Amino acid sequence: MSKPEDRARQVLAEAPADLLLDRLGALLARDYRITEIELFQADYRLSALLPLGDGEPLTGPGHPAWRSFDHQEPVLADGAAWFPVGMRGERRGVLRLAPVPDDRAVVAELDGIATALGHELAAVSAGTDVYRTARRTRRLTLAAEMQWELLPGRSRIRPSFSLAGQLEPAYTVRGDGFDWSDDGHRLWLSTINGMGEGVTASMLTSLATYALRNGRRAGLALADQAALADQAIYALHRGEQHLSALLLELDLASGELTVVDAGSPRLVLLRDGEVTEQVLEKQFPLGMFEGTDYQEQRFTLRRGDRLFVLSDGVVDATGGNVRYGETALDRFLRRTGPMEPLDAVRSLIGDLRAFVAGDLVDDAVVVCFDWTGPQP
Repeated sequence: MSKPEDRARQVLAEAPADLLLDRLGALLARDYRITEIELFQADYRLSALLPLGDGEPLTGPGHPAWRSFDHQEPVLADGAAWFPVGMRGERRGVLRLAPVPDDRAVVAELDGIATALGHELAAVSAGTDVYRTARRTRRLTLAAEMQWELLPGRSRIRPSFSLAGQLEPAYTVRGDGFDWSDDGHRLWLSTINGMGEGVTASMLTSLATYALRNGRRAGLALADQAALADQAIYALHRGEQHLSALLLELDLASGELTVVDAGSPRLVLLRDGEVTEQVLEKQFPLGMFEGTDYQEQRFTLRRGDRLFVLSDGVVDATGGNVRYGETALDRFLRRTGPMEPLDAVRSLIGDLRAFVAGDLVDDAVVVCFDWTGPQP
């Protein structure tokens, strides 16, 4: 680790949670003679980069800030530089610094400092609302607030895989959600297609998510995790409320994928440029009946495979009384091959918004997963 990054980490670790940028700015002014520092965070819709302080949102895709965010690399323009801010594949936004010389060593040092800022933002966000509040262009509904707080993040990268997910409509989502976790040997991914409206839908999804986490953390097999969530929902609602879920567990050494389809969102495979929907054994949604016995299916992934998990709000999106449908979806998914998972997710959601000429009416969840193969 470079000395400048060491100093930045120490300054950020000692700074009050709401003064990270102020303290970092003082360090950069002393060490690099930088006089301008500004943090722009991606909003919940992934359609604007919003300044932490006063300033205008950045929405143009050709802007240097967006080029830095999209390509995850520093971009120099007009004496200023834009640096990606994030951690472990979770993209938070970009940091604008000025003046910055066109010096490769200096830019590399500042890039490392921006990454250190991303780690510290993740560390302090549980204790302050400063950064969450600055990420929104308008107020979240209560249900949406609950759903976003439930998520593990929006993207994740490890040597053997990368994945990303998005909820839509971002500011008013109700019951759709996703969750993931890995331990270096296995990856677990669950996607929920919620039921109901408003806070009631969000509470149902929360119960299912926490029940699945509880089973996962207890070391239960995937089918038993589904059974535990099924029992928890049925015990509370006696079958009057239920929800669909797709549970995945991937062995990171072999690429073997274990699946439980509880009335689920669809699972689509992009392999060698071809799109195919995985044929799954449809089982009862979680909470529909008492004591459902869930069965596991297994598939083996190949290096370079991409999976999409899509709720029915994607295919059923309607614009001008025309349904988006499987044909348009397959055509668009095929085009995402060269994109990173978060870019693929953002592009698909953007295409859906353009199709319906605004925000989606029904909830939709999109998760994209790339398997790059076992790593040493």
